[in-house]
Amino acid sequence: MRMSKMSSWLSGYRLWMVVCATTLVLLGGLSRSNHQDKISVTTFKFQKPVTLRLPYKGYGYPPVLAYWICGTNGDSKKMIRLLKAIYHPRNQYLLQLDAGSSEYERAELALSVQSQTVFQAFGNVIVEGESYAVNRMGSSALAATLHAAALFLKINTDWDWFIPLSASDYPLMTQDDLLHAFTFLPRDLNFIDYTSNPGWKEREEMNRIVLDPNLYYQRNSPIYYAVETRKPDAFKIFGGSPWVILSRFFMEFCVDGWDNIPRKLLMYFTNVAYPLETYFHTVICSSPEFQNTTLDNDLRYIIWNTPKQGEPKNLDTLHYNQMVGSDAVFAQPIQEGDPLLNKIDEDVLFRLPDKIVPGSWSSCQGEEELCSTWGDIDAVKPGPKGIKLGVLLTKLAAERGVRPSQCHQQQ
Repeated sequence: MRMSKMSSWLSGYRLWMVVCATTLVLLGGLSRSNHQDKISVTTFKFQKPVTLRLPYKGYGYPPVLAYWICGTNGDSKKMIRLLKAIYHPRNQYLLQLDAGSSEYERAELALSVQSQTVFQAFGNVIVEGESYAVNRMGSSALAATLHAAALFLKINTDWDWFIPLSASDYPLMTQDDLLHAFTFLPRDLNFIDYTSNPGWKEREEMNRIVLDPNLYYQRNSPIYYAVETRKPDAFKIFGGSPWVILSRFFMEFCVDGWDNIPRKLLMYFTNVAYPLETYFHTVICSSPEFQNTTLDNDLRYIIWNTPKQGEPKNLDTLHYNQMVGSDAVFAQPIQEGDPLLNKIDEDVLFRLPDKIVPGSWSSCQGEEELCSTWGDIDAVKPGPKGIKLGVLLTKLAAERGVRPSQCHQQQ
């Protein structure tokens, strides 16, 4: 039975590798006329992996995390830095720049990924060659998130949690810590914070009809508010933080839609402002099979007081200690050039400049581009932060059965 499952898994993983090789599309030569936009696309072949280690799955083994890193114009270097800060051979990564970026920047992003030996060796990083218009306030952002999850499901279903990140996110712990903390959790858990953004209920725009032109325009555009309002009575709207960590089971439910709830709500939230603050929350609370799968925590540390453009970026020691001492896994927003990035690299991630965060899998320790052998990618070595978070999450997961669901608390 175990050998049969392993054979099936190996077959699926080989398919994942083939798709990786064919979908790493690098946007090269460009040509534009004054009358119409026409892109000349050059596809570079993905080099044969130096080595290949397939991650084991099952009880006792660390999970596989599916990271979607999205950005816009000027974000490519930040996205590469974030990728190196959260990289682990077990995980899967999808990088995408929206239509606000140029073809040159998208090509540069893809070339940066292709130039890293470790990414080629494990074949688990994909740059999405196609871009489309996105507005974070509109339903185009929700469509982009669902599209990313659908791509992961199409490429390979051997992952456990979907984690969307922006270019302004940065980790507050290593992947060894995070993978350890998630190892013994039920794989159906969804991390959704229903309370960190209580203002969504009072926001005037909630019941107003919104039009997001990014659904049909090629370039990023602002959204428009209609005068008319509406208030549904067929379902109740729930909301909170837009930042989530969602299980593969739940993402399959949203993407495949074997129940009518995800589709029906998607139609409604097409004309709602900030749907990322409400859509997934409402789908879960409207679906009895998922209502008790949530931990009311998005594992984020939100930096509210960010310096304005042109102001000096001074590192607040008290604020920094509070941030790294929290139970958060990611902090945001952190802008490029902020001294917080280097401080986190040095003190928390132990990451050398422009290198990948070292882990128990990385026998080369900072020289991955020259490495020909790798350590055990199924073994993680957590530090105090990972052990602390693992204890906390295990306790919260065990208490789900004795605490009322957030879906019932908000009613």
